Order: sequence, then structure tokens, then C-alpha cells
Amino acid sequence: MNITTETRDGRTIVSLREERLDAQNSGELRDYILGLLEAGGQRLIVDLSGVSFIDSSGLGALLSGYKNANLRSGSFALAGLQPRVQSMFELTRLHRVFEIFPTVEAALV
Repeated sequence: MNITTETRDGRTIVSLREERLDAQNSGELRDYILGLLEAGGQRLIVDLSGVSFIDSSGLGALLSGYKNANLRSGSFALAGLQPRVQSMFELTRLHRVFEIFPTVEAALV
């Protein structure tokens, strides 16, 4: 899985450079996010602007990251959802769980 990480304004931005977040790569993302949290990353923003498809496994990996961040009194936000991905969050009502921003810059404000 192609993931880049950068730190800005005390927040860790995790950018996914994959078109699909599905059963093939969601476990790797879940482990990656858990590793960041265990290493002390408290405030995560996951940039999904490159992701055009997500399935239940991908949603589960993000939900796992959200729960693990909350257990560590951290924050976990999503940014840059494409329309098809946004509709999956709305269909599953997960848009009520996650903080979702149109861009990474908006999430940093």
C-alpha cells in the first residue's frame, strides 16, 4: 500500500495513494494507523482524496483507527472524500461518527 505521512501543526497527516481501499489492503492500513498511534501520534488526519472506491473492509480499518485514537484520548479525522466514497459513509451512517473535512487544509484549521 502506498502511504505517505507528514506532520503539520502538531497533527499527523496520513495520505493514501491508492484508488481502492478494500479487503486487499485495509489490513495494512489498520496496522499502519495502529503503529502511528502506538508511537505517540495523537492527532491523525487521514487524507482520502486519492481513494475513489471503499468497501466494508476499508470502512472497518478507518473505524478501527478512530476507536484506537479515542482510546488514547487522541483525535481522528478524515479529509478529501470523493463523492462515491462520501456516499458510502452516508449509506452506512458513519458520516455521523467521523469528523469529515473537504480538504486537509480545512481539517488543520
